[in-house]
Parts: sequence; C-alpha cells; structure tokens
Amino acid sequence: MLDKITNIKAIESKALFGVLVVVLLLANFLIVAKERTLADGKLMLLELAPRDPRSILQGDYMVLRYRMANQIARHSDELTEDGHVVVTLDSNSVAIFERIHNSATPLKENESLLLYRKRNGVVKLATNAFFFQEQHGKYYSAARYGDVRVSSGGDAVLTGLRDGKFRELKPEDSEDS
Repeated sequence: MLDKITNIKAIESKALFGVLVVVLLLANFLIVAKERTLADGKLMLLELAPRDPRSILQGDYMVLRYRMANQIARHSDELTEDGHVVVTLDSNSVAIFERIHNSATPLKENESLLLYRKRNGVVKLATNAFFFQEQHGKYYSAARYGDVRVSSGGDAVLTGLRDGKFRELKPEDSEDS
C-alpha cells in the first residue's frame, strides 16, 4: 500500500514538473514574439478617441480607445471574435482603416494587417491601457496617437504615445523623474 502511495506521489510530482516546464516555455515564446515585434515591427500610429485620463483604482494609468475601433465596429455583421483589418499608412504613419480582411483577397503593396478582438460587442486594438509613473500624467495629457509596432501577422505592441504633431510624449529628463 505504501508503495502505491509513493508511486502516485512520484507521478504527481512528474506531472506537476511537466506542466511547469510547458508554462515556462509558453511564457518565453510569447516574450520572444513580443520582443521580435518591438524590434522588427512596422511603426503605425493609431488615432485615439476620447479617453479617460486616470483610473482611481489602478493609479496613474490612461484608458485608451482608438477611433479605428469605432470604424471597425460599424461592420459588426462581418466581424468574427478575433480577426484582421486591412490598413494603409499616411505620410505620418497614421493607420487608415480600409476594410475587414478577407483571406481570399490578397493585400496590396501598401497595405498591412492589424489584429482586432471583439469582446462583448466591443472592438479592441493593440492594448487599451497605458501605465505611467506616478506624477507623470501631465506629460501624457496631450496624447492623440498610440505609437504601436505591428508584426507582419498584425499583432500590435504599444510603445508609447504621441501628440497632435506626431511628437513622442515622455517625461523630460530631470533629476526628479
């Protein structure tokens, strides 16, 4: 009887170790994919819709909404839960919605894919949050664009915010920053 219990515990330990290895491998794969997008992704600026400047519960944090998400939502009858839209970039790298992606229609040379997710009827692009250091909200209050890097597959990683003149917004270099 004691041998059976010992064998069961050994099997449980091996299974737990196996699950842990799989979780760590998956986490590292996702990190490498995001790092690759940051390094090699195409720069796109997504115009922001009106946004909330701060979340009381989470501290210095800006809720982001994108104008393009509103445009995409108008095509709700064509949307799946997860999918891609086709965008083009203007001379300032601002992404312009062209259409919902149909895999039967090839992309033109100047077109790119952008991943969207539809959850509870709400279309989401990139991330819907931008966290910043306490007391730095004043630097981001002029935000008009989300600065994202987009992989060839359409995955977007938010890298910062830009103002209406396309300048990066960031805290000024100072000793108290």
